[in-house]
Amino acid sequence: MATIDLILGGILLLLGRKFFWLSVGILCFIAGLNLATRLLAGRPQWIVLVVAILAGFIGAGLAIFLQRLAIAVAGFLAGGYILINLVGLLGSTPTGALYWVLLIVGGIFGAILVTAFFDWALIVLSSLTGANLIVEAMRLAPPGRAFWLILLIVVGVVIQAILMLRDQRAAPAA
Repeated sequence: MATIDLILGGILLLLGRKFFWLSVGILCFIAGLNLATRLLAGRPQWIVLVVAILAGFIGAGLAIFLQRLAIAVAGFLAGGYILINLVGLLGSTPTGALYWVLLIVGGIFGAILVTAFFDWALIVLSSLTGANLIVEAMRLAPPGRAFWLILLIVVGVVIQAILMLRDQRAAPAA
């Protein structure tokens, strides 16, 4: 699973804004995998994976056909995932009711942020999520983990901002 996390994390980190529909699909896949792992504990791994893949396809479809709704869903999922992982960086693994509270609070904040400041919020949230996936896959000790997380977030934001500004300059004036 670490290889998949590295690939998906790299896509989100570097191209999250540019390929919005794919980013939403990846976020829905990750959320589907996390929720299915919790809710379908004891079931065969292939069932959990099928649920996650279906969630990813539904998210990508939403992004293509219902962009405004997909924006809010992507923000919610990224915000919840990021808050849960930030608490994990502090050395505590949220479980039970705390997990759901963090998911909902982070999700609401992420949805509001993405809806209000779409391009920049998508860049920041996809960089945060991609960096988290990559750092988790690397299985680093806490001091190195924080360093790589911050470095990857900065790299992701800078690269995506450069790509966005280049796209805006190349687009004909309306």
